[in-house]
Amino acid sequence: MTVPKLMPLAIGLFAVGVLAIIVVFALFAAGHSDLPVALNVAATYLPAIGLGLGLIAVVRKARQKKS
Repeated sequence: MTVPKLMPLAIGLFAVGVLAIIVVFALFAAGHSDLPVALNVAATYLPAIGLGLGLIAVVRKARQKKS
């Protein structure tokens, strides 16, 4: 996967994960305590995966410019 394709994927995963975090907080504030597992998993892992992929994309792009 090349860098131009990796960065939009990273941004998308991070954005969906942050949206899931906002939904979890909103539902918790509304009084719901038993949230779906898929929502909790998305809120937990998607921002981290998106951030990691974004860092990999930036490092790969920086290394391509040096050589």
